Amino acid sequence: MTEEFPALYVVPTPLGHLGDISQRAIDVLRQVSWVAAEDTRHSAPLLRHYGCNARLLAAHQHNEEGAAQQVIGHLAAGESVALVVDAGTPAVSDPGARLVSRVRAAGYRVIPLPGPCAAVVALSAAGLSEAHFLFYGFLPAKAGQRAEVLRGLANLPYALVFYEAPHRIVDTVAALAAVLQPTRTLVLARELTKLFESVHSCALGDAHDWLLADANRQRGEFVLLVSAAPAVDNDADGERVLKLLLTDGLSVSQASRLAHAITGAGKHALYQQALRLKG
Repeated sequence: MTEEFPALYVVPTPLGHLGDISQRAIDVLRQVSWVAAEDTRHSAPLLRHYGCNARLLAAHQHNEEGAAQQVIGHLAAGESVALVVDAGTPAVSDPGARLVSRVRAAGYRVIPLPGPCAAVVALSAAGLSEAHFLFYGFLPAKAGQRAEVLRGLANLPYALVFYEAPHRIVDTVAALAAVLQPTRTLVLARELTKLFESVHSCALGDAHDWLLADANRQRGEFVLLVSAAPAVDNDADGERVLKLLLTDGLSVSQASRLAHAITGAGKHALYQQALRLKG
């Protein structure tokens, strides 16, 4: 395949197993003049392994604006650049989004390559039945902020996908169990594609004890997947709220309108039910 030059190439790299990189990604890394890397010390051995001789520049969360200007300068000089992070796809809970935005705003082509993404890899092995998922990434490190975020996610009808580091995994799992229903399923996908890869599924309420039972279960990088919130019976809730509102003296139209707004139950059905209750 003939690639377009100059351009910024967004290149996913292996999560762990070196065989998971695509041939196109290797070809791009061999052809570009520069590689913008989250950690140049981490990426240098990987590039040598694939026979890539591009020069490296640092592009991490603390210098992304400055790195973007460097990349734009190289593109202006006719030199293509590849963007990589330590593992997986750039800009997915990793640096890259601001750099890509600046390059696009400067009028240069950004070309994404498909490849490894820990969230998608974990979902494929999780066995969750939900048709939809919400990828959140890393939760806040502070307990209060984390609990507030989880309360906002608690009733969504989607599987929830989080990333977590080993030093926070126990606290995060405890926070999930405290805010979400303990009967929901939690899948802990650890060290994906690496030597000690494991995918464990259990009830959310049992996960904390499972982690503490073996210190090795707390090692490595995690993807956490939580099954969707149980479906709410809006009709039953609507009837309960409707009766309370009518008892408080609201009219049929007022009570049915408010019950619909509070519970999401059908407005017409609530109105007809309110008429029957009044009658």
